[in-house]
Amino acid sequence: MLTFIRYWGPVCAYAGIIFYLSSLSHPEEHLPIVSRFSDKVLHAIEYAVFGALCFWALQGTLNISWRRWAMPMAIALASFYGMTDEFHQSFVPFRYSHVLDWVADTVGAGLGVLLMQRVLNFRPADSISQA
Repeated sequence: MLTFIRYWGPVCAYAGIIFYLSSLSHPEEHLPIVSRFSDKVLHAIEYAVFGALCFWALQGTLNISWRRWAMPMAIALASFYGMTDEFHQSFVPFRYSHVLDWVADTVGAGLGVLLMQRVLNFRPADSISQA
């Protein structure tokens, strides 16, 4: 159970933050930085973090034979959550849902997964190969 909480706790907490931010009619009032960047860039950054967290959780909890599927599963999971987030936003006053926001979510998730995969696979140069 502690392993599950260690890996999936951050994913669930971050999903809750995304849900909360999507519930705000005017998020720029709470986060002034929102008005400085393109909406699509913000979606991509938000979901890059989410995709990275999903990948980390899958890598930590899947058995070895399933880990090769962690990258596409993490992207699919983040993308699906992005789709449900866009649906949720369609019910929030002064917010709208757009398919391009979902595309930005998915692209961001893919970039976050790739970055996390690189971080997890990083190995310092080994002293034997430097001889």
